[in-house]
Amino acid sequence: MRLSSCLLGGLLLAAACVPLGTPITDPNARASAPGQTKPPEYYADRTLRYQDYTYDPNVRSVQCFLATGQPNEVFQPPVAPLGQAGFTLEFDVLGEQAPRLTARLVHCDFNWQPSVLTDLQFLSEINEFLLTDYRPGVNTLTPYYHYRLRVPQVKLSGNYLLVVQGAGGTPLVSRRLLVYENQVNVRLQPGLVAGGTERYSLQQLNFAISYGQAQLINPAVEVKVALRQNFRWDNAKYTLRPTFVREAERRLDYQFFNFENAFPGLSEYRYFDTRSLQAVGLGVARLDRTSRPTGVELLPETTRGNLAYNQYQDANGQRVFENREFGNGDVNADYASVTFQLRAAQPAPGPVYVFGALTDWQLKDEFKLTYDAEQQRYAGRALLKQGYYNYSFAVPGGAGAPANEVYFEGSHQQTENQYDLLVYYRPPGTRADLIIGYQQVDMNGRP
Repeated sequence: MRLSSCLLGGLLLAAACVPLGTPITDPNARASAPGQTKPPEYYADRTLRYQDYTYDPNVRSVQCFLATGQPNEVFQPPVAPLGQAGFTLEFDVLGEQAPRLTARLVHCDFNWQPSVLTDLQFLSEINEFLLTDYRPGVNTLTPYYHYRLRVPQVKLSGNYLLVVQGAGGTPLVSRRLLVYENQVNVRLQPGLVAGGTERYSLQQLNFAISYGQAQLINPAVEVKVALRQNFRWDNAKYTLRPTFVREAERRLDYQFFNFENAFPGLSEYRYFDTRSLQAVGLGVARLDRTSRPTGVELLPETTRGNLAYNQYQDANGQRVFENREFGNGDVNADYASVTFQLRAAQPAPGPVYVFGALTDWQLKDEFKLTYDAEQQRYAGRALLKQGYYNYSFAVPGGAGAPANEVYFEGSHQQTENQYDLLVYYRPPGTRADLIIGYQQVDMNGRP
């Protein structure tokens, strides 16, 4: 489901930022001006969460990535080798004034809980960074300031939470960062699903960890792994233990038979293009330039739960921001009121949500759709920055389970997805879970 570099250059032009959820409302209701809508319950609790989260409804279009200098750098997840600088956080704050913001890093353990390390043990500078790189939106109907922060280098590998704070230390944005070192050799590769019909819908990842000269004590127990699909955390697998320990070869093998290391392949993501608000883009039915902000009605979608696989290139659920007429989507891209539509002959057995990176891979109340029995469709509206978006429709997956995208999207073994594996180890006598190995692999990669 990944866009190639060439296609990104032509299809997406340039990019910068990461969008956040904006309140979805009744599509027939008049849009409220930014800042005049009562914040949804999602934003009511400002308690810091050790995950990708946004705490203020005026903070939008958040994106955190590894800056590479390439046109498609916004698709690079915030994962970097130790000693390499380049984490960049970008976001907008709606309004006429630029608030004073600061940021800090929190070192976390494998379970994403704050560790006991002091700041000086993982940083070489004071752990408070003033955000001084910000610019106002240019000639936009929705006023905003665009912020950018380059994150300082750290001294240890592991999990880090980047927290942006407003007045009084109130959190506004938090994002997970990963720093790794190559102490072990990781072999991650697609495997064959051992099953009946599951082999047509699941994608299995087999992997092995060779620790060679690395001095690992009791690696079968002390080495921990996290396996992710498309760099998501909501459905990551944390509890995988080696199935074979080959002490003579100093290798841990992970080959399972009950789908412990398998993910639904899903389908290529749905998409729409609002890089231009002067002409209708891909996936857009019509524009209303008389409304403030500009109204964008997407083409009605239908369920793909029982359809055959349809191959095309997408961005694995991600998005970029851009203004086709003037470029530099950081400050030239405006906001639009985007209406999502999903045809359904009858209601789903549960609430339906728009889902993807635009919702932080969370089922947010503000992205919940409303069913109209007379029109037999779900619909909802969101304030989103101009750009190219991927998304899906999802329903809740049950207690403790990730969102269920299969209900509306189907699942196919042929779908292109990216996977990565993180290997953690805490040396005896230390207080930090290090990331000692990392690898990415593309399943069904396109040329």
